[in-house]
Amino acid sequence: MEENNDNMQLGGNIQLIGFNELEPAKLIVVKKMVGNYVKKIEDKSTDFQEISVHLKKVHNSEFQIKTKAIIAGKPFNSELTDFNLFIGLDKTLGRVLEEIDNKK
Repeated sequence: MEENNDNMQLGGNIQLIGFNELEPAKLIVVKKMVGNYVKKIEDKSTDFQEISVHLKKVHNSEFQIKTKAIIAGKPFNSELTDFNLFIGLDKTLGRVLEEIDNKK
């Protein structure tokens, strides 16, 4: 795992941006969630290239989450703001997965 300032690289194709402020226990859950969704995406598309998830705190209590997956050179994006980090992350990753399903 490679880290520089706000970027965390997991494997060669997963990038977490803005997650360094999280408590270690929450970060472990985030990594597991993203890893599980990447497995689902890879199962649906052999052309998966990379995914990046950006986290930004808004108004001290909300999380803005932007997810971008690249499949066969095409971007699949999702963005939302939620008070619960894990629910927001689940929703945005789920939307990307749905979008990939719908493009098939």
